[in-house]
Amino acid sequence: MAVPKRKTSTSKRNMRRSHLSIKDINVVIDKESGEPRLSHKIDISTGTYKGRQVFTKKKDKSTN
Repeated sequence: MAVPKRKTSTSKRNMRRSHLSIKDINVVIDKESGEPRLSHKIDISTGTYKGRQVFTKKKDKSTN
């Protein structure tokens, strides 16, 4: 079993874990709808992605 010869200092431990920090999410404002969405994702309100219609929204039955 591998056993460390010396105690790892807090500085070295924190440097090793530096890439594990939580990153900010990339929220962009959609050009067509003006609503915020995640980049590289489909705009749920309009159903478009990169200017193309990907899906159409279903009509809500309760509004009839």
